[in-house]
Amino acid sequence: MLKKGSVKPVLKHKLVDDVVAQLQNKISTEEIRPGDLLPPEPELMQMFGVGRSTIREAVRVLVHAGLLEKKQGYGTFLKSSPTIQEPLMYRLHRAELIEVFEARKMIELEIAKLAALRRNDTDLANMRQHLDIRKMALQHDDRELYAKSDVDFHMAIAIACKNTVIIDMFRSFSDVITDAMNKLNQNYRSHDPHSHYHEQLYEAIKHEDPDQAVKWTQEILNGTLAEL
Repeated sequence: MLKKGSVKPVLKHKLVDDVVAQLQNKISTEEIRPGDLLPPEPELMQMFGVGRSTIREAVRVLVHAGLLEKKQGYGTFLKSSPTIQEPLMYRLHRAELIEVFEARKMIELEIAKLAALRRNDTDLANMRQHLDIRKMALQHDDRELYAKSDVDFHMAIAIACKNTVIIDMFRSFSDVITDAMNKLNQNYRSHDPHSHYHEQLYEAIKHEDPDQAVKWTQEILNGTLAEL
């Protein structure tokens, strides 16, 4: 059950998103359990320190996402069997950055293994092109191009895995990852691009070595997670 004092005041520049994110987190961690009645609007307004319109919009988002339901005369409940119906990209944009990268790590390790087993010459050419652009962007301190080419390189690896479900999932991650990398590069001038790891990953896929591909992918993602 949602308790007073268990939520954090939200930032004014993104009120609805912050309220939705906190509520969804409490749903995911079962602080709000299936069938639970949410506190009434005035109490939610006091908890989050926001106005009525913000609470109503946040509830509307979660109703539309398939998590909450409104019962006339009774209030708003967490559905007995809550199932997220919103597009994955919307969910990712509301997630904590480190959560996105942890999820990305789980997917990308399998992607690297499959890519090493299934890649063709066209895949390798695409990876090489994006790696070369990435290197040039770093040399010219073009951080926006660096972020884009880095994601493009990893997208080329996903395409090489030849699994359309995984490719579509990774594509949903790509926009969020690009935004995250741009923020990381702007805020941390000491960010390590791990260029050597990327080159080794490319070589592992080129030589059809799934174990080494997984190893170097793990090195890359562990480095990013450590920075975050």
